[in-house]
Amino acid sequence: MISEPVHIAHVIYRFDTGGLENGVVNLINQLPQNKYRHSIITHKGMNPDFAARIKTDNVRFYDLAKRDGQDWGLYRRLNHLLKDLKPALLHTRNLATIESQLVGWWRGIPLRIHGEHGWDMADVGGTNPKYQRLRRLLKPFIHHFIALSSEANQYLIDKIGVPAGKVSHICNGVDFDRFAVAQTPQGAVPMDFFAHTGLVFGTVGRLADVKNQRYLVEAFAKLVENLGKEADALRLMLVGDGGTRTKLERQVQEAGLAKQVWFAGDRADVPAMMQRMQVFVLPSLAEGISNTFLEAMASGLPVIATDVGGNPDLMPPEHVQTNLVPVNQVDALVSAMMRYARHPALAAQEGLQAKQYCHRQFSLANMVEKYQQLYQRAGR
Repeated sequence: MISEPVHIAHVIYRFDTGGLENGVVNLINQLPQNKYRHSIITHKGMNPDFAARIKTDNVRFYDLAKRDGQDWGLYRRLNHLLKDLKPALLHTRNLATIESQLVGWWRGIPLRIHGEHGWDMADVGGTNPKYQRLRRLLKPFIHHFIALSSEANQYLIDKIGVPAGKVSHICNGVDFDRFAVAQTPQGAVPMDFFAHTGLVFGTVGRLADVKNQRYLVEAFAKLVENLGKEADALRLMLVGDGGTRTKLERQVQEAGLAKQVWFAGDRADVPAMMQRMQVFVLPSLAEGISNTFLEAMASGLPVIATDVGGNPDLMPPEHVQTNLVPVNQVDALVSAMMRYARHPALAAQEGLQAKQYCHRQFSLANMVEKYQQLYQRAGR
């Protein structure tokens, strides 16, 4: 007897470029199509170009069209949708969608899972008392929690009071093949920016306060100042787009770095962009398990990252002392970047170490297997 595929309803704020969303893409692409089908339910729609990264044909999209501010009708619309879909499993992610679990309970969905992927500016480190109370209030309606970082794992157990047996620590995995070799189409990058360059530092992420690119630009400006003429060939790439772009562009102009900093915008060719870098920098105020951290290592790049969230979980042990830096301590970030600026050969050497470490620790297959072990509970 052939069993029906397990129907999973994923509730996501918006299906667009981001680490959380990229993790969903990787998971759906790797799960066996004959065992699962997926409904992706969004509060605020999707980016069709990003959604095209899903390569399976067992996915349907539904938009709840949330209005700005408090939209109580959202939950009525979700209730009607779940009544029609009748999924076996509801999987919400992060604080923005956790209240959907109450609707899932009302509809009697057999298995309800919530994932904690990272923090936003209103709840850095999960310290906001209001949101702690919300998580505690909804805890009885959730069968199981997924914590991507060890920090989130301890937070759920110690602060929210979730029994340890109801929490799984599942780190993201990375698609090694996608980041092994990637070519940028001719004309897709400004060749004058890369002409006569030395070391290229780069980052990938939404241009948002929580991603803290301001800190990176400030450190790059100080690095250039400290090195004088030696710094003329240094470059900085900022891949991504978002609400802080105008402020960042002004910061770059005021620092006199317009010729050395490139705003690449939102890109579909992130693997190719990483091939243009020699050192990756992740300056965030808060992180869960950063996909871009993993992708940078898979691309053969050493990573300098702030000591927040899941970043210590990802950093190769031999790089912790030099490459894990405090948030917003500019001199510390400058010092970490200076090592590579002074000794460029270190970038290739330590990038290879990072790549080998990533292959050993963060395979996509391992991540998918752990999710399958949870998801199969809905099929019993």
